[in-house]
Amino acid sequence: MKNINEQAQIIIQNSSYDFNHEKDPFVVLIKTIISQRNRDEVTEKVSNIFFLKFKNVAEVSRADTAEVESVLKVSGMYRQKSARIIQISKILIEKYNGKVPDSLEKLLELPGVGRKTANIVLYNSFNIPALAVDTHVHRISNRLGWVSTKTPEKTEEALTKLLKKEFWGPVNEAMVYFGKTICRPLSPKCVSCFLKQSCPSAKLP
Repeated sequence: MKNINEQAQIIIQNSSYDFNHEKDPFVVLIKTIISQRNRDEVTEKVSNIFFLKFKNVAEVSRADTAEVESVLKVSGMYRQKSARIIQISKILIEKYNGKVPDSLEKLLELPGVGRKTANIVLYNSFNIPALAVDTHVHRISNRLGWVSTKTPEKTEEALTKLLKKEFWGPVNEAMVYFGKTICRPLSPKCVSCFLKQSCPSAKLP
């Protein structure tokens, strides 16, 4: 089997994900919250409308709940997300002078912000090595035999010990693309996979 870091590099190199992503910490934070239980196209559409209506954290903090809900209505769990986004914005204004904190501990104190969201913000906005583990990363890491874990939290803990820090951020984004196009949850395209010869779970004819 190939070295785990070699496999990670191959996944990253074969991804067509646009790594020139949004950098603004507040935008990244809100988009990541909106993305929960959403398809990418819905997230992008809703986020664009949201930031056309609300220009900055101050405007969001003063927004009426119904206003935010009207924008997020096509998004899953829109009522819960709307309340959290307003609450987070108020905390950022009151506690952090309107800025998103750049530490994992402080991000995790924000309502509704878990490790995945916090790590996405740290890597995308602050260029801090951070490994965001979503369902794709958790599933594919186990399928490839990198880890044998039951939860995303345990997967993150294991992967940070196995992967080079330079891969922590990119591997999340690359695996999302890989997991949607080739290493799908059901009916993975093993025959056309670039890791088929080294994957212990590959189903080949």
